Amino acid sequence: MKTFAAIDVGSFELAMKIFELNGKNNMRELEHVRYRLDIGTETYAKGKPDCDKVEEMCRILKEFKDIMRTYKVTDYRAYGTSAIREMENMAIVLGQVEQSTGIRVEVLSNSEQRFLDYKSIASKGAEFNRIIEKSTAIVDLGGGSMQLSLFDKDTLVSTQNLRLGVLRLQEKLKHLEASPSRAEALITEMAQAQLSIFKKLYCKDREIKNIIVVDDYLSRWIARGKDKKDKGYADRTAYDSFMDRIRKKSRGEIAQILHISEEHAFLLVISGVLMQCIVEMMDAELIWAPGVTLCDGIAYEYAEEQKMVICEHDFEKDILACALNISKRYMGSRKRAETLEKLTMNLFDSMKKIHGLGSRERLYLRLAAILHDCGKYISMSNLGECSFQIILSTEIIGLSHMEREMVAYIVRFNHEKFRYFEELQKETSLDKLAYLKVAKLTAILKLANGLDRSHKQKFKDVKIALKDRELILQVNTPEDITLEKGLFSYRADFFEEVFNLKPVIRQKRNI
Repeated sequence: MKTFAAIDVGSFELAMKIFELNGKNNMRELEHVRYRLDIGTETYAKGKPDCDKVEEMCRILKEFKDIMRTYKVTDYRAYGTSAIREMENMAIVLGQVEQSTGIRVEVLSNSEQRFLDYKSIASKGAEFNRIIEKSTAIVDLGGGSMQLSLFDKDTLVSTQNLRLGVLRLQEKLKHLEASPSRAEALITEMAQAQLSIFKKLYCKDREIKNIIVVDDYLSRWIARGKDKKDKGYADRTAYDSFMDRIRKKSRGEIAQILHISEEHAFLLVISGVLMQCIVEMMDAELIWAPGVTLCDGIAYEYAEEQKMVICEHDFEKDILACALNISKRYMGSRKRAETLEKLTMNLFDSMKKIHGLGSRERLYLRLAAILHDCGKYISMSNLGECSFQIILSTEIIGLSHMEREMVAYIVRFNHEKFRYFEELQKETSLDKLAYLKVAKLTAILKLANGLDRSHKQKFKDVKIALKDRELILQVNTPEDITLEKGLFSYRADFFEEVFNLKPVIRQKRNI
């Protein structure tokens, strides 16, 4: 039995949920507290919050700590999102917070934040699985940005971050000195400029039937429902009717009807207009608001790590599907990627005692094999650098920024001369441990790539054996492998440097 606290230092409010985890695949929410604190508006406008906002943040977190003591919380995690992430003086602010409260706030990258939100939705189990049976989009509306993620056949296939956050748009409207009567038209214009590009790139071959929304404003209205069966759901007609009603009312009237503050009422209007633009763009039929928050995702991930819940959804499958779609977008060779993936997995699995890496590193290698040639879309002569930049610039939900950087370097060094840590540390955020993993995985990918230099998939049947200080690659093929043998030494030399094992090709011909 554990009592766990999840703290979200968000753009518009600070929230904490306390859960009881009993190790029986069950999470029971004990407490949910929220404090309104708008640190996002100042951060997005000026780059940093005022000192009084930092002081107020510390006061609220101290209260959270008192509540945690009351519930005898055994562990906690506190995460900051876009408002913290975009602060110019982030390290100074977080240092003050930890010194004042004793609470360490870690900052999530955008992809990490969205993955936790995604996990919180997936924790709904059967209901989530039923919704994504049809083509579905997840709309994650935050203060600083909006994440649009598309599902196809139960699998997350693509995701994009658009700078259409609710607080960011509110700040732009203030800057434009827009009257309430002009607000909707301006929001629509700003949203459609980006959504039209998203539709052209990602939705042209897809019919989206369902939308799952995660936000702080619309979800509360959708969660009400007319009866128990409708709670959390709204069809297209009901949503259009809701928007027609709020258009005819002032912010004060909306606040009174929905029992929220006027400031919240305006943010609900912004969320509502954004969602209507998305619904119309996708021609969706149903909206589902599961009523989850980032705190639910934080707790769910912690419970997974502690092996106190078992997740039914295959998140690794989603990560691989995203990589396959990136490769497809940049005209990657699917056949060659499959060959490389098979060879690298064979090498990795045969060398477990040698490399000492685990399942997460195995995933990085699979991703690198899939994305190994994505840069050729830009330049065939500068393949390594172009592939590196594509991977580094493309979000893959489920990977942290550091993990994505590791995959990018593995792909880069597969094509370029490997650079040692003493030189690379001047430009990378990778620590020595991550760097050593990159070196090992690069050596494996380089070796696999050397076995298929002709791109003709000659080495389909490879048996691997370790003998003394040699890695024997027994190849069963009747084809001429002169090219592969001749160009093998450079890649074999780096492999030997990393693992102190000499790779040797032995051909067995079946006639």
